[in-house]
Amino acid sequence: MADTGTGTETPRERYRAQVRGEIKERAWEQIATAGASALSLNAIAKRMGMSGPALYRYFAGRDELITELIRDAYRSLADTFRAAAGAGADATALAHALRGWALADPHRYFLVYGTPVPGYHAPDDITAIAAEIMATLLDACAALGADRPASPFDTHLQDHRQWADGSPAPTPAVHRALTFWTRLHGVLSLELAGHFNGMGFDPGLLFDAEVADLLAG
Repeated sequence: MADTGTGTETPRERYRAQVRGEIKERAWEQIATAGASALSLNAIAKRMGMSGPALYRYFAGRDELITELIRDAYRSLADTFRAAAGAGADATALAHALRGWALADPHRYFLVYGTPVPGYHAPDDITAIAAEIMATLLDACAALGADRPASPFDTHLQDHRQWADGSPAPTPAVHRALTFWTRLHGVLSLELAGHFNGMGFDPGLLFDAEVADLLAG
């Protein structure tokens, strides 16, 4: 999760990127221990042997640091989806790419898809990355075609449907993509929070069953 740079920076820029990367790593450690709402730049500075004012030269405040973490998380999922789509992935493959990404780092998953951080508001570019993720899923759902009757929600979507670039998207594909997104996140959120522990079944098989049911519907 550290900033690696492009290899063309000055020594000063490389040092700054390294420190910012370490700050983010310490932030993830805090999130894993106490949650994003308890994130403290002063505590991170103390852990790194820095003064609070010194750390604020790298991040202006808590919200800027949270934004960086959320941007990294969304960008990681967008890249995962893009790579899967580039390899010819269908909706099923994207669903499993989502689960693999979530299981690889549950804290990252919950930062973007869990309980909102109190008092934090994401900037517009974060929304744009989220829309990029949905656009990839929309493409996959559009390829499934429309083989079900229209619902009142489909009618509602007539005035709201669009791809990430603003062009019209087919209403059935939007509905199906939203259904995929909500149901799969529901299963993932319960699994990652440990709510299936002790129930005696494989959450992976439940996820597979949900995907199959979504495709059949």
